[in-house]
Amino acid sequence: MSEYIVSARKYRPMTFDTVVGQGAIATTLKNAIQADKLAHAYLFCGPRGVGKTTCARIFAKTINCLNPRQDGEACGECESCMAFNEGRSLNIHELDAASNNSVEDIRTLIDQVRIPPQIGKYKVFIIDEVHMLSTNAFNAFLKTLEEPPAHAIFILATTEKHKILPTILSRCQTYDFQRMSVENIVRHLAEVAQKEGYSFEPAALNVIAQKADGGMRDALSIFDQVASYTGGQITYARTIENLNVLDYEYYFRLVDYLLEKKISESLLLFNEVLAKGFEGGPFISGLATHLRDLLVSRDAQTTQLLEASDDIRSRYAEQAARCKPQWLYHAIRLCNDCDQAYRTSRNKRLQVELTLIEAAQATDDDPGAGRRPVHRILKPIFNLLAAAAAKADSAAVPQPQQTVVPKATANEQQAPEAAKPSSQASPKTSPGLQPDKVGLNGQQSRPKKPLRLGSLGPSIGMSLRSSSASPTKEAGKEGAAPSATPAEQLEDKPFTQGDLNLQWQAFINTLTVEHTALAQNMRIMTPMLDEQGTQATVSVDNEDVAAMLTRIQPQLLAFIRKALHNSKFTLSVDITEPTEQPKRVYDKREQLKYFCSQNPALISLGKAFKLELS
Repeated sequence: MSEYIVSARKYRPMTFDTVVGQGAIATTLKNAIQADKLAHAYLFCGPRGVGKTTCARIFAKTINCLNPRQDGEACGECESCMAFNEGRSLNIHELDAASNNSVEDIRTLIDQVRIPPQIGKYKVFIIDEVHMLSTNAFNAFLKTLEEPPAHAIFILATTEKHKILPTILSRCQTYDFQRMSVENIVRHLAEVAQKEGYSFEPAALNVIAQKADGGMRDALSIFDQVASYTGGQITYARTIENLNVLDYEYYFRLVDYLLEKKISESLLLFNEVLAKGFEGGPFISGLATHLRDLLVSRDAQTTQLLEASDDIRSRYAEQAARCKPQWLYHAIRLCNDCDQAYRTSRNKRLQVELTLIEAAQATDDDPGAGRRPVHRILKPIFNLLAAAAAKADSAAVPQPQQTVVPKATANEQQAPEAAKPSSQASPKTSPGLQPDKVGLNGQQSRPKKPLRLGSLGPSIGMSLRSSSASPTKEAGKEGAAPSATPAEQLEDKPFTQGDLNLQWQAFINTLTVEHTALAQNMRIMTPMLDEQGTQATVSVDNEDVAAMLTRIQPQLLAFIRKALHNSKFTLSVDITEPTEQPKRVYDKREQLKYFCSQNPALISLGKAFKLELS
């Protein structure tokens, strides 16, 4: 049985022409060799598995070739090339700086630099993961790196360039290796599969390339794993089964459900995904990626950003044609918000389900389409149950007698607005805050009188009373009955302190990101209900919080009144003052003065012994 060699080693490039994805760097090194303009130190930096060490070995082999070709490649037949291919060349020294990072290791390396090569012209020292060297080792290496012998060339390789000292960077020619594209990885994997005699599907190789995340070595390792699992028959279904990757078919089905507003089917599909062992976080992240791919598929210029096989591209184009950009913007933002909140959410499944419901209910003309929505309101999900409940409510409540009220003229509708009292001023002129009386230290100047939200700005109650107190001329005639106002339609049902606390927290959850500071303050507040059960008081510690409560006063009162079914509910704000003065730390002289005032004998004692305060 022959010895098995993994694909990453078996198909490692041996010439510059076979290097994948680094054409610019390979051409630069070949031209430098042809022109005989070699630097004494090089720095190869980039992600893992993109060819840094491979290019360093090819470079070392080529510059020591005894019969180089005209195109700058090594001949592969001379004694130096044969020694390199067989792994017995004494002109190449590799040092792993991750495990040899001390000053003694660098001194040993410097001693080897002094020995000239036996075959060829140069000795090449490849130091991998050079950023792991200690500071003292870097300093010991500086002089040799700057002025090495003529036969010595250093190649430093690292994945973290920012950790290398600037004094090292200034002594090297820097080459930045780029990540492998999915297209290059798929092409190389197809060549390897053909050489190994494997059958494959392009979609399966595309999944492997995306899983590798830009690293060719990782792609070849995953390729070997999948080939062992499938027995050389690399299909898409077996590949995603082995790699535990969520099938893109789920996302195509889910988007179809969302576009058709099939919420129940969307939730059942998510439950099916969870039953297969996938987590909600990768699922919602994959949905955001799928929506992004749909977005770029709508334009022919951005289609090149879609990293997928040709047959999958056609499916993306077909589904993207049925998605409007506004809905895609809104759905992507919902997925992004869910991905951020998923890590800290306690009920992670509910977080994803709410996102799916909102995405299914989103329309192109929503005010939040394309940007963060102002209010995230969920509509009824199950239409049959909602219709049955509405029918039962209408049968239980007797319908009032309908009377036709003539419409008022424009002048008559504007008249009550002009007759509004001047006490409904803006919060800036409110007598309750009085910001000009606040002292510099913020103490002894805050008002003690409780502030009513109604006095800080126009309230819902005032608008209801003003609208109900403005009857038209036609409504004043005999036989005409005024229409019911929203306040009259609310039932004055009693409620408890627990009900109020529950609706207070429910209102906080409706606040948007713009009110994050206010939401944090409101979470630690508790509105206290009085004995009558309609007046609540909330205490705040500064006027800024009171001003923020004032700005959301109409929404707050309307929300709580509607939720508690009580139109008489009011809320007042009490600004509390600091109860204790901050304690001051006394210095040594003040302490000595105090003790001397309590015991005058200390003064005589200090004079007798000529004591001084240090």
